[in-house]
Amino acid sequence: MEHTSEPKVAVLIPCFNEAKPIATVVADFRAALPDADIYVYDNNSTDDTADIARAAGAIVRVETQQGKGNVVRRMFADIDADVYVMVDGDNTYEASAAPAMVDKLMNETLDMVSGSRVTEVEEAYRPGHKFGNWMLTNLVAGIFGKGTKDMLTGYRIFSRRFVKSFPALSRGFEIETELTVHALELRMPIADVDTAYIDRLPGSDSKLNTILDGVRILKMIILLVKEERPFALFCGIGALLGIVSLVLGAPIVVEFIETGLVPRFPTAILVSAIMVIGVLSFMSGLILDTVTLGRREMKRMAYLALPAPIRR
Repeated sequence: MEHTSEPKVAVLIPCFNEAKPIATVVADFRAALPDADIYVYDNNSTDDTADIARAAGAIVRVETQQGKGNVVRRMFADIDADVYVMVDGDNTYEASAAPAMVDKLMNETLDMVSGSRVTEVEEAYRPGHKFGNWMLTNLVAGIFGKGTKDMLTGYRIFSRRFVKSFPALSRGFEIETELTVHALELRMPIADVDTAYIDRLPGSDSKLNTILDGVRILKMIILLVKEERPFALFCGIGALLGIVSLVLGAPIVVEFIETGLVPRFPTAILVSAIMVIGVLSFMSGLILDTVTLGRREMKRMAYLALPAPIRR
């Protein structure tokens, strides 16, 4: 009879000032995944988050560089497991959904399963956050391809090969965008699972700033377009500059043909400079596209160096 070994599961909980809910989060995930190792990474909390998490039975570690992206980078680097469950420490995610999400990842040989938030409680998922998530999710889908309906969820299940091939460049809440784009760029098999989104416990405040973090996420999307789609970006800029140059230069060319004179010499110099910059932008796009292809191949090789998430 063939023996089937269960995967080693690690629950990763990045935390900053979550003293109120963290004991509940640890207890709920201990009940949902009794064989998992539960790690709480404290990110310079000024309350008793670390002590309470340790008393609740979690393995507590510290990341001193502020920001969720820095914490995720450290967690992914330090912890070895077959399956990684990453969840925020604010007790807004449904721990009881974790076993089914892990099973889905293993049974369908996926690399990421995202907990897509579903709630009827307006205070839990405010309209501003919901609209911003919808807008940014669709923006990323239009650029990189559709892969998830809730790009900014803090509840995800990862395979080992996803985690160990992920470069983790972000510092803050932009990390969610980077995680999604990494999966889309390497064409990883991913899926969504609807999960309940719960209101925070009294005394526990959200760390997310709708406007400020929205701008940071938008900046991350622009950065990822530059990094992953340089040909489209720089060729688009080059084409725009070329059109501007042609529009401004057409009257000068017509006048030169008719009179043999170039009376607006400064404009002619400006038009020439714009066209040169446009050509340089186009050439930069071609060169950077080759560099990006090489980087993508390296990440793909790191990804393929690890086995798929299947039960043996």
